[in-house]
Amino acid sequence: MTPAYDSLLQQLKRLPGLGYRSAERVAMHLLVEQPDAMADLLQAMRGARDAVRRCQNCGNMAESELCAICDDANRDVGTICVVEHVPDLIAIERSSAWKSQYHVLHGKLSPIHGVGPEQLNFQSLQHRIQSGEINELVLALSNDIEGQATCHYIQEELVQERLIKVSRIGFGLPSGGGVTYADSVTLRSALEGRRIYE
Repeated sequence: MTPAYDSLLQQLKRLPGLGYRSAERVAMHLLVEQPDAMADLLQAMRGARDAVRRCQNCGNMAESELCAICDDANRDVGTICVVEHVPDLIAIERSSAWKSQYHVLHGKLSPIHGVGPEQLNFQSLQHRIQSGEINELVLALSNDIEGQATCHYIQEELVQERLIKVSRIGFGLPSGGGVTYADSVTLRSALEGRRIYE
């Protein structure tokens, strides 16, 4: 193969979910089978890179200061579902089980991996809590040690003595599993089965 092909293959392999064979299929598709699609893909990638940013309020993807969810006047601003990553938010939205707002942490506390409170989106969550508009936080975080630690941090450091109900989604989700890959029925059950977090 050519050096340019090898370089493309190496970059594709760095993407999540693409191993060698998948990267090879994508590269062949773009270079050999559908070369005209390459220009459209590059244009879309450049457009997304330039336009998409984090919502100033919740951390979701946005193309202006606020994302479409935070900008939706029909959503309850007093109840917030806290998730680890944007794909978790998308999975819950797809389930149609949640009609309020979200907050994306962009990870979970993991001292072993060097992830402390400073690396996560806690500052804007604290600002939202201090605004006095929130009456419930629903913690939709992974059912593992790091997820538990993150829930504990939110309860102890951010909520403290405020009159905010803190609940955790019920777990029809597998232990150690996350929100992103759960099916809609499981997510609905988990949200409806949330409990007060202690």
